[in-house]
Amino acid sequence: PLLAKKETKFFGQPVFAVLATSVQLARQAATKGQINVVESTPVLNANTAHQQQTFVRPTHRFGLNSAQVQPTLDDSTHSVEGSLRIGGQEHMYLEGQVSLAIPDEEDRMKIYTSSQHPSEVQKLVAEVLNVKLHRVMVDMRRMGGGFGGKETQAAQWACIAALLASRNKCAVKLRLPRFTDMHVTGKRHPFENHFEVAFDSTGKIEATRMEINGICGHSPDLSDAIVDRAMFHADNGYFLGVSDIVGHRLQTNMVSHTAYRGFGGPQGMIMAEAMMDKVARALGVDPLSVRKRNLYGPSTGTTTPYGMEVEHNLLPDMIDELETNAQYWQRREAITQFNRTSPIIKKGLALTPVKFGISFTAKHLNQAGALVHIYTDGSIQVNHGGTEMGQGLHTKIGQIAANEFGVGLDMIEVTSTRTDKVPNTSPTAASSGTDLNGKAVQSACLILKKRLASCFAKSVGQPENADSVAFVDGQLVLGEHCIAFADLVQTAYFERVSLSASGFYKTPKLQYNRDTGEGRPFFYFAYGVSMSEVSIDTLTGEYTVDKVDIIHDVGKSLNPAIDVGQIEGAFIQGMGWLTTEDLKWNKDGKLISENMATYKIPAIGDTPPHFNVSLFGRKNAEDSIYHSKAVGEPPFMLAISVWCALKDAISSLSGYTQDPQLDTPATPERILDALGKVQSLQCSEGVRKAR
Repeated sequence: PLLAKKETKFFGQPVFAVLATSVQLARQAATKGQINVVESTPVLNANTAHQQQTFVRPTHRFGLNSAQVQPTLDDSTHSVEGSLRIGGQEHMYLEGQVSLAIPDEEDRMKIYTSSQHPSEVQKLVAEVLNVKLHRVMVDMRRMGGGFGGKETQAAQWACIAALLASRNKCAVKLRLPRFTDMHVTGKRHPFENHFEVAFDSTGKIEATRMEINGICGHSPDLSDAIVDRAMFHADNGYFLGVSDIVGHRLQTNMVSHTAYRGFGGPQGMIMAEAMMDKVARALGVDPLSVRKRNLYGPSTGTTTPYGMEVEHNLLPDMIDELETNAQYWQRREAITQFNRTSPIIKKGLALTPVKFGISFTAKHLNQAGALVHIYTDGSIQVNHGGTEMGQGLHTKIGQIAANEFGVGLDMIEVTSTRTDKVPNTSPTAASSGTDLNGKAVQSACLILKKRLASCFAKSVGQPENADSVAFVDGQLVLGEHCIAFADLVQTAYFERVSLSASGFYKTPKLQYNRDTGEGRPFFYFAYGVSMSEVSIDTLTGEYTVDKVDIIHDVGKSLNPAIDVGQIEGAFIQGMGWLTTEDLKWNKDGKLISENMATYKIPAIGDTPPHFNVSLFGRKNAEDSIYHSKAVGEPPFMLAISVWCALKDAISSLSGYTQDPQLDTPATPERILDALGKVQSLQCSEGVRKAR
């Protein structure tokens, strides 16, 4: 609901909107409102939601059923189980939610919005105003950050602004102050997950059962797909043996949680790493050895729990490279020796992989359009369905167009995203912005190049050789003939050749049957490996991330500077999710981590002093745009190595025999609690041995 009616579903839900001539007057007027409520006990956690059977969408599972997995669990040499509470995350985009609605003649409406999904804003505004979609035009030039928080949730504020603009026949701007934004917009879903895993004496996994509980808030939003993706990534890079994975979408009295970088993938992937650590500690071996032993491959298996074959797996090579280059085993030995002699400070080390599927799991979203114009001076205008939120999408799109026509980047103008230029666009999400829109732009460019090449070949008397025309260095070249690009455009114009084209692309090879839980939901996988070293003060629980080494797979990079920046930023943001960003609700369901003083994102001082990022540099085996790979979301999960390293440091107190319980975010308070529990168990073990 845009506004609550009769019942509020969460503490702080908007009930009415005030239109005024200034922000100050609007805020003063809003304080005059009186809302009488009858309080009830909120549902705020997984246990209560399960007890009351409150779900926003039906439960879903894939793999074998529980009865089929149970015999292997019962007959295995070893088995362990565990649970993990995984915190949510505030998007903390630099620019908050904002929309400007401008009424036009004949019930038309122009919307300027900070949204990752202009077409959805167009659709919902049209529905609220009860007009056809062609009456609404949405323009989105750039956002000051999105991270998923503006994929669906930007629409609410655009709709309210449009409603007031339509009713009052004036332009209306709605901008949420940070405090309000934090209360009324969804976060990354918190999860409460459980696992049971069976394995042999070498640590090779034979069977897995996993229950994934997404805490969704009061309405579905994107929770169905988010919990699905958590299930898809619960294996990370490992073959889980016979497996049963079930996902629940729990309804709670919170703001409706929504997309966030990784889209549920991180909350599933961390469970795979939790299992690897648990198995390693149970056997008394190094976690990296267990990880390598369970990677997808000929000796384990190559089929995921949802039936997709893992082809072109880069993880074995990438792990070997990082293991050698960053000297994992030498540092492991040095850290173990340090921990034996250091009574207060304990160090930890972990190397973890990432295998992340690229595509929207909703098949129909894997499509994109583009519109390319060439003007008579040779300059080129490109419009596509993707949105720019600081990730460099427009830069990459400009590079693609410039490369296709063989001209400089200064000849390319990438315009704002508009629903009247490219219709029915998918959101800029799922790391697909360049993959989809880059291919659509290339499609339009190829159409125009064919027309121009034909015109040039005809002009030099070689129409049969049009396919041999090359576009290089601002010229068209055919054998000994050449002409400047701008001059040929003039010629084409006088020859009445169309200089405008639309392009379209749909991702191939996708087919997934959700009813059976089998198929190929992803076009390809992007891979990464990271190694983190940390230091913990055992007296206070405070810690530092000292060293980070990363190798990440972006295929054949379109722009290494942008890609490295995305990897660095994603890692730090992921580190914040796992260590400092602690969402807190009180017993009434009120968010109390509601500002920058009570919610701590990483600062520049939290950047590891040693922070090395390198690109793997192997081109994508699939036919993506220039054989590059998506880079938006996959590197976020590289930060799981920090969490594993913190657990490694805590485990050193037990001689690496215990796997500490460390829910996320791993704040100093939680680390201190985990340290205390490990020390307590060690004392208990010592007493038993003494007896």
